[in-house]
Amino acid sequence: MSAPVILTVTREFAASPERVFDAWLDPKDAARFLFATPDGEMLACEIDPRVGGHGRIVERRASGDAHHRIAFEAIERPRRLVFRFSADPAEDGEWTRVAIDIVPTHRGCTLTLTHEMDPAWASYEDQTRKGWTMILESLGRITEKQDG
Repeated sequence: MSAPVILTVTREFAASPERVFDAWLDPKDAARFLFATPDGEMLACEIDPRVGGHGRIVERRASGDAHHRIAFEAIERPRRLVFRFSADPAEDGEWTRVAIDIVPTHRGCTLTLTHEMDPAWASYEDQTRKGWTMILESLGRITEKQDG
């Protein structure tokens, strides 16, 4: 068996660790950054913010509706969030694991996102990194604006 693909994206935020962390669990905030694209229309953003809780995010895009599911494994406010993730609308779709680690800094915080993917998805590594980078940039726009 091949080793999983471990993808890491890091971003500095001029916002408190609490503000950045809470945005991942608040449906109103999450709908503005989590899997949201510039030309898409958010149809649903449901989040049950507890260990064992699930989330469902659906965005209408030109290519069709994009379905994303999450299942929370760890919620340690304001420093760590771990969830299983699937971009497949089928209930038995393949799940990957995403960890969000947040460390306070003198300006706000540093967020490190680590996405562990099956080696079968290795060819999607660059595309996935670009997607998470876009998501973190959008998160910055909403959290830094409100804190700044």
